[in-house]
Amino acid sequence: MVDDSPAPVVRQLRLVVEAADHEAAVAFFRDALGLPEEAAFSGDGDARVVILEAGRATLEIANPAQKRMIDEVEVGRQVAPRIRVAFEVDDARATTARLVAAGANEIAPPTRTPWQSLNSRLDAPADLQITVFQELRTPDELAGSDGAHPGRDTEA
Repeated sequence: MVDDSPAPVVRQLRLVVEAADHEAAVAFFRDALGLPEEAAFSGDGDARVVILEAGRATLEIANPAQKRMIDEVEVGRQVAPRIRVAFEVDDARATTARLVAAGANEIAPPTRTPWQSLNSRLDAPADLQITVFQELRTPDELAGSDGAHPGRDTEA
C-alpha cells in the first residue's frame, strides 16, 4: 500500500536545556548573547522556563570523524561533548569578548576556519559548550557555492 499522506512539516526546532542556575543561564543567553525572550512560564514547586528566540534553526548531524575534525580546526584538540550549540553572530570577536565578560570560559579564541567563518569555542552556563561563528563570506558567495562545505559547522 502506498502512503499518499503529505510529509510531516516541522515548524520549529526547540532545544530544551536544564540549568541548575536558571537565573544565571537566562542572564547569559538572553542578556549577554542577546536572544530575545519569547515567553516565560512558571508552575508548582518553583518550576520555571524561559523560551528565547534564536533565529533560524538547523539540526546538524555529524559523524565522529567530522566532529573530531571540527574540534581540531576550532580548538586544536578534542574537547566537544556529544552535543554542542552554535550561534551565528555578526561579530564573533566582540560577541566572544562580551560572553567571556558575562562568565563564559573561552576554550578557543575566534579562529578562521577552512570553510571561511570565524569561530570561537566557549563553556557557557547550563553546562553547554557553544560555538560562536561569523560567516566571512557574503550570502551571495554562500548561495553560489557548490554546497560542499568541508567541515562547514553551523552545528548543533
